[in-house]
Amino acid sequence: MASDFRLKEQLPRLTEQIVATYTPEDSINHLGHCALPSYTGVVEILMNLKDILYPGYRRKVGLHLGNIEYHVGGLIDTLHDQLTTEIARALRHEQRVHNNHADCETDVDFEAKGQAMAIELLKRIPDLRRTLATDVQAAYDGDPAVHTTDEIVFCYPGFEAITIYRIAHQLVMLDVPFIPRMMTEWAHKETGIDIHPGATIGDYFFIDHGTGVVIGETCEIGEHVKLYQGVTLGALSFPTDADGQLIRGSKRHPTIEDRVVVYANATILGGRTIVGHDSVIGSSVWITRSVSPSTTVVLEKPQLKVRGAASDSEVFEDAMNFQI
Repeated sequence: MASDFRLKEQLPRLTEQIVATYTPEDSINHLGHCALPSYTGVVEILMNLKDILYPGYRRKVGLHLGNIEYHVGGLIDTLHDQLTTEIARALRHEQRVHNNHADCETDVDFEAKGQAMAIELLKRIPDLRRTLATDVQAAYDGDPAVHTTDEIVFCYPGFEAITIYRIAHQLVMLDVPFIPRMMTEWAHKETGIDIHPGATIGDYFFIDHGTGVVIGETCEIGEHVKLYQGVTLGALSFPTDADGQLIRGSKRHPTIEDRVVVYANATILGGRTIVGHDSVIGSSVWITRSVSPSTTVVLEKPQLKVRGAASDSEVFEDAMNFQI
């Protein structure tokens, strides 16, 4: 059945109605000549950085000592330009937001600032690789299901999310706005793991399975920490000022000390909450106060009630046939 072209006569009017909603007070449009950081550009930066961090694992195959320098050199040159452009856009936009003006003209050379920050991030790649190698080792040591470290780099969503976090955190440390959050929210979408780039996380960090893990902005996590799926390290409350506005920048999320294991669906909340070193937090617990070092926290053992005509022995025999 052919389309009714008479209905298309409504389209100009519909366009006018939509455009009429784009007002200066509208908080969900960005109209002007000052470009925001490009979402696709930021993702491409991540792809290029991962090619350097994990050569041979990502898009380029057939790498060896004879061609690796040429390959990395080309990526570094590309990243220099990409990072300079996107960071400059982020810095320019941040100034416009803080100064509450729409004018794109300024005496500040944001490209020069962006270039300096880009170079500094690239300088940190060797240290990033050393840190990420500890995360790979933590995954290998902590998961008996993994047979080689290659599996971790190729397959593990927890390691993917940690990789993006560690890149984004370096940009936070360089005071780059917007882009770090763009990176970690992309990782959140891809993996189901939400790590704020402002969190501080030590070496040998492992997230097993990972889906539903949330790590807040002001979390401090020590070394050799292991989290399972569904863990929330969040805020207990959000303090407000006299006008009822949220007070930003305060310590809202917990501190997890060295060699702590947090099992599935545990919730740990509050900026004053400290989980002491060498502790084990059991599944599905709710913690809002500090835990002493070398402590195990578990729920009391629940009772299983079975209703029906089958006897306890029959139920038990059937249960023995199940495999997980």
